[in-house]
Amino acid sequence: MLSPSELFSDRDQNTDSEGSVSIVLTGSSASCEDKGVSVSGSTVTIRSGGKYHMSGDLNGSIVVDAQSTDHIQLILHNANIHAENTAALYVKQADKVVVTLEGENSLCTLSDFTSTEDPTLDGAVFAKDDLSFNGSGSLELSSPLHGIVCKNDLVFVGGRYTVDAQKHAVSAKDSLRIADGNFHLSAGGDGLHAENTEDAKAAFIYISNGSFTIDAVCDAISAGSVLEIQDGDFGITAGGGSINAAAHYESFGRFQNTQSSETEISTKGLKAQGNVLLHGGSFVIDAADDCIHSNSNVHILGGSYELQSGDDGIHAEEKLLIQEGAVNITKSYEGLEGHCIDINGGSIRLKASDDGLNAAGGNDGSGLGGFGRNDMFANDENAYISIAGGSLVIDAGGDGIDSNGALLVSGGETFVSGPTNSGNGALDFAGEAKVTGGLFLATGAAGMATGFGTGSTQGSIFVSYNTQSAGSKVTLTNEAGELLIDWETTKESSSIVLSCPGILQGETYHLTVGSIEGDITMTDIIYGYSSGMPGGGGGHGGRPGGR
Repeated sequence: MLSPSELFSDRDQNTDSEGSVSIVLTGSSASCEDKGVSVSGSTVTIRSGGKYHMSGDLNGSIVVDAQSTDHIQLILHNANIHAENTAALYVKQADKVVVTLEGENSLCTLSDFTSTEDPTLDGAVFAKDDLSFNGSGSLELSSPLHGIVCKNDLVFVGGRYTVDAQKHAVSAKDSLRIADGNFHLSAGGDGLHAENTEDAKAAFIYISNGSFTIDAVCDAISAGSVLEIQDGDFGITAGGGSINAAAHYESFGRFQNTQSSETEISTKGLKAQGNVLLHGGSFVIDAADDCIHSNSNVHILGGSYELQSGDDGIHAEEKLLIQEGAVNITKSYEGLEGHCIDINGGSIRLKASDDGLNAAGGNDGSGLGGFGRNDMFANDENAYISIAGGSLVIDAGGDGIDSNGALLVSGGETFVSGPTNSGNGALDFAGEAKVTGGLFLATGAAGMATGFGTGSTQGSIFVSYNTQSAGSKVTLTNEAGELLIDWETTKESSSIVLSCPGILQGETYHLTVGSIEGDITMTDIIYGYSSGMPGGGGGHGGRPGGR
C-alpha cells in the first residue's frame, strides 16, 4: 500500500479558487468569456487546463475534454446540474480533474440512458481519468444508473455527499481513496466499490477518516484487491440486514448447510478479494451475509465493531487475526471463521447459532463446498485456532470452538457457553488441543464433550455432571481455599473444561457447578479425577487427536 503522502497529493487537497474562470449557469444554457470553454445549447465543454468557477442552475451537462496532460479544477459554488440521457459531469479526457465544493451543489442524471458516443458512460458523474473531490461544501447526486464512476483513481479529501443510485453509489477502477468526508449512500448495488478485471493488484480501497452511512442492496464496501481502513465512523446495512439472511438447511444429522446459488448477489458489509486491514474506527454493521469478509486475510488491529450477520460475523479464507479492538457480534450463524484464527488481544463477545470459532470452513457452504457435500477441510493439518491474549466470550448453539486442525491456548481469558444439544461440543478439534497458559472455561452438553490433550503444560480439568440450569455458579478453589475461578453459566450444561495457571500437578481442587460439587486431584498435568461430582464421568484431559 502507498503512503498517505502518495495517496493524497497537494493537488487533491488544494481548494484555492483564486484566478478561476467564471462560468455562469443560466438554466438551459451558460455563459463564459474564456476561450477554453465552449457552450453548445445546454452542454458546457471545458477544453483547456485551469480553474473554473461554476454557479447557478443548468438543465444540461458539463463535459471536460482537454489534453491528456491538463490539470483542471472545477469549483462548484451552489451549482445545480441536472442532465437528461447523459452524465451531469463527464470527464472525457484530462490528466486529473479536482472538484472543489462550496455551498450546496447537486449533480443528477434524471433518466436511464445508453450513450451513443460512449457506451461505457453510466453514471451521474463519469470520469475516464483521475478524479478528486475536496472542499467544505456539499454535493447531492441521484442516478438511475451509478452515482460516481471513475475509471482511474478516485479521491475524496473532504466535503459532504448524499448519493442515491440504482447501481453502485461510488465506483472506481484503479483505486478509491478517502482521507475525510461525510457520506450518506443509498445504492441498488454496492455503496463503495473498486474493481479492475485487468489488474488484480489495482482496485484497492483506502480510508483514513470520515463518516459513512451506507445502505446497499449488495455489498456496502467492496474492494477488488486490498481494503484498508485507518479510522472513521461507519453505519452499514447490506442486503437489508441480517433479517434477510439465506436459510440454513439441516442435513446429515447435525451438519448444516447454507443454500446458495450462482446467481445470488453478494450482500456483505466489508468485502475484499485481497486483505482486509482494519486499524481503527467505529463500525456498526448489519449484513445479510458476512459482516467482514476477505478472500485472503483479515487483520483486526484496533477499533470497535458492533456486528449482526446473517452468516459469519468475520470471515477470512486464509488467516483471521485479531490483535486489538472491541468486537461484539450479537447475531451470526458462525462468529469468527478462517482457515487459521489468531486471537492475540482485544475484547471479543460473540453469539452464534452454529459454531462460535471455526477454523477451515464449517458446516455451512463455505466449509462444505456446496449443499450435501463432505467437508473438504476436515483433518487439515495446516488449520489452527490460537488464543494467545485478550478477552473472549462465546455463546454458541453449535460447537463453541471448532478447529479442523489444532487448538492452541497460551494466554488471555476465554469463556465458552457451548451447545445444549449432544450433537455438538463446547470444544471440537481434529488435531492436537493443548493449553499452555491463560484462563479457559467452557461449558456445554456432555454427549460430544472433550478436553485438552497431552501436549498441554498447564493443568486442565474436564468433567461431566448432571445437567445444571443457566445461571449456575461455577467456582474452583485450591487446597488453601483461594478462589481461582468464579463464573456464572448463561445456559444449561452437563460438562465443563477449565484451565488456569493455578492448577498444578498433585494438588486437589474443589469444584462447584450449581448444586453439585466435588474434589478433583490432579494426578497428571492434564488429568483431574472426581469421585464426588454426581453423574460425572470423572475428569480426563480430553481425547488426544480429537475425533
